[in-house]
Amino acid sequence: MTNKKITIAIDGYSSCGKSTLAKALANRLNYIFIDSGAMYRGIALFCLQNKLVQNELILEEKLIKSLSSIKVSFKLNASNDKSDLLLNGTNVEELIRKPNVAKIVSKVASIKEVRQKLVSEQREMGKDGGIVMDGRDIGSVVFPEAQLKLFITAAPETRTERRFLELQSKGENISREQVHLNLEERDYLDTHREESPLIQSKDAILLDNTNMTPEGQLEYVLKLIKSKF
Repeated sequence: MTNKKITIAIDGYSSCGKSTLAKALANRLNYIFIDSGAMYRGIALFCLQNKLVQNELILEEKLIKSLSSIKVSFKLNASNDKSDLLLNGTNVEELIRKPNVAKIVSKVASIKEVRQKLVSEQREMGKDGGIVMDGRDIGSVVFPEAQLKLFITAAPETRTERRFLELQSKGENISREQVHLNLEERDYLDTHREESPLIQSKDAILLDNTNMTPEGQLEYVLKLIKSKF
């Protein structure tokens, strides 16, 4: 596609298919995929495992004091050729996708010290380019100089259905209404938090994939990259 190793930043709302697109792009371009959301989910899981959540509120002071002892990293899973998240050396890829983690991850991500820790680690991972990273503040904060920025969105009902089917396929007992309410809450928290809120950067390309298949979305973005670079 291009000999120049660029940085591709993908931001957008929950359950818009950001990670699906980012993984596919990385695979086609032979780039490194970094799931920034998984990193925040890892810290959210740490909070649950260490009783740092009470009445759905994060015990921020205790979490901040624990940050130096939290290590999140990625390891290639040979069985599916994808990267799994490790939390302090333990593979937690399946655990971080559970609804109980999704319910608090936006609250964890709103904590300034958590974002500072992970943004620093994300920048280190992508300092040499040739990466695709998705999240909420990749183009606006983590890599403001990224050569290509995308902002992904989709209709709320489409996002709800995608997330519902994903959880259903994993055997999770949850209703569409619960999924819808969770997405609404995450959207509000993501866009209203004081620290690095979800916004569309001025130089980001808006992509509404409501009526697009994952394959169609991928081909659209590959053509976009070819035309720009």
